[in-house]
Amino acid sequence: MRESFKTTIGGQALIEGVMMKGPSKTAYAVRKPDGEITVKVDQNHSISERHPIFNLPILRGAVKLIEAMVTGVDAIMYSASFWEDEGEGESGFLEKKFPKNHKKIEEMLSVGLSILLAVVFFMILPNLLATFFENRIQSHFLLNLIEGVFRIIIFFVYLGLISKQKDIARVFEYHGAEHKSIACYEAGAPLIVDEVKKYSRLHPRCGTSFLFMVLILSVIILSFFGWPSMAGRIIVRLLVFPLIAGVSYEVNRLIGKYDNKLTYVLRYPGLMIQKYFTVSEPDEEQMAVGIASLKAVLPEAGEDDSWN
Repeated sequence: MRESFKTTIGGQALIEGVMMKGPSKTAYAVRKPDGEITVKVDQNHSISERHPIFNLPILRGAVKLIEAMVTGVDAIMYSASFWEDEGEGESGFLEKKFPKNHKKIEEMLSVGLSILLAVVFFMILPNLLATFFENRIQSHFLLNLIEGVFRIIIFFVYLGLISKQKDIARVFEYHGAEHKSIACYEAGAPLIVDEVKKYSRLHPRCGTSFLFMVLILSVIILSFFGWPSMAGRIIVRLLVFPLIAGVSYEVNRLIGKYDNKLTYVLRYPGLMIQKYFTVSEPDEEQMAVGIASLKAVLPEAGEDDSWN
């Protein structure tokens, strides 16, 4: 039995499945409609492997966020393919026009749409709402703080709305299966359902915690850029976002790596968001999917998945 440690392995909940990313491989485990678990494994490819400069602190966070978005969309589309309506016999527009490349085009459009919606709802909308206070408040820091409060409110409203959807509720249960599997592995316990069920569904390195850290740090970092015109504020936020994402990644990395009073305080809000919004208790079948995905990416001879 291995001693407890902190792993670098992370994952993502899918539609009736779990994705896990290990030192060299990424696995997609999905429970198909017939009940069978299918596991697909890909080799990891990152721009940081070819260009070490992208491994530098701060910069690596922005790069990993972009790569995670692309991989995440691809993973969700893969898991959804097992659950498409069998009655849909006709090909879609993209499949007809681009029979060889339609999946890549769909992925690019999905990533583009996700970025556009994020910009509209988490950058433009809270900034517009904050403009109503321009004539009453002269402090640029307070205006940025008000914008940040609106951004956080929108974030929680969004989480509250999607958590009420039945399909999303299932995804949140698989989110719990992902976390419990990783926690069991970090504890050095056998990767079997009876052991995995003993561990917490909450994890400090969760993407939800990362997003909340982005929201909090954006208030602090953006306050240094004043309060220019509306167009200027949007441009500044777009240009500064990679910096915010990079700093948030480093903070979240430290939170997941160390256990002390400071990291406990920093991780607590994210854990509470997981507890009440984005991570639910999985059943045994869901945990089995998480285990299958995790086992497929465990380090091989010569590889190391511990924080150093």
